[in-house]
Amino acid sequence: MKATELHARASSDFAAKLVRSQDLLRQAARDFAPLTQASSLGAEDMVISHLIEQMQLHIPIFVLDTGKLHSETLALLELLRAQYQTPITVYRPLGESVVRFVAREGHEAMFKSVGLRKACCEIRKVEPLARALAGQRAWITGLRRDQADSRTAVGEIEQPEHTSAKPVKFNPLAAWSWGDVWHFIASEQVPYNPLHNSFYPSIGCAPCTRAISAGEDLRAGRWWWESEATKECGLHTSQHARNQVAHA
Repeated sequence: MKATELHARASSDFAAKLVRSQDLLRQAARDFAPLTQASSLGAEDMVISHLIEQMQLHIPIFVLDTGKLHSETLALLELLRAQYQTPITVYRPLGESVVRFVAREGHEAMFKSVGLRKACCEIRKVEPLARALAGQRAWITGLRRDQADSRTAVGEIEQPEHTSAKPVKFNPLAAWSWGDVWHFIASEQVPYNPLHNSFYPSIGCAPCTRAISAGEDLRAGRWWWESEATKECGLHTSQHARNQVAHA
C-alpha cells in the first residue's frame, strides 16, 4: 500500500495549520533573507519545498549528500531538480576527512559505539551543514513535534542558543501531524521517496535506517541499535522550549 493511502488523514484544523505554515514561510522570506531550506528529501521537507515553489518564494534549498544515501533518495533529488524551479545546492563531506575516518575506523564504525557513530555524523552531516548555513540569517526545517519524544517542544521559530551570529530556525510544520503531512502530499501530488511506501517514515543514511514495525515510534528506524536518548545526529540540538521567539 502506498504511504499516501496508508497515512493521509488530515486533522480537523488542517486548513488553519496550512495557512499558518504559509504565513511563516512568507515571514521568513520577507524578514530574514538570505535564508535557505534544509531538505533531507523526507516527506516533511518535500511538503515545504512544494510550498516554496507553489508560493514562488525566493528561498533556495540545500541537501546534504552524505555519501551514504539510499539510491531512492538520490533519485528523488534528481526528480526535484527536474520539476522545480527553486535552486538546489548539494553539500558533501570533505573527501579527506571521510577517507581518514574510514581508514582508521572502518566502513561500519557507526555500529561500534555511539561516539564513533556521532563522529561519522559530524563528518558527513554537521560539518557540511555549517558550510551550507554560512552567511544565512535563517534556515527552514521540517521538524514536527510528534516526530519523537525529543522534539515535543519544537517551536515554530527558534533563536540560536549561544550567539546572534547563528541563523534563526523556522519550523513551519511544527504543529502538523503525520496524517497532515501525507494529506498534503496526496492532495497536491507532491513527489516523495518510495521508501516511505515500505514503512520508512524517517529516512537517513542507508546503513543507519531500517523500516519500522506497527506501533513503533516514527524515528525507531534511525540508529535502532542505540538508546532513545542518543538518537540525534547533531543537526538539531537546540533546546526548543527555551528558544521559541514571539510570532510576528
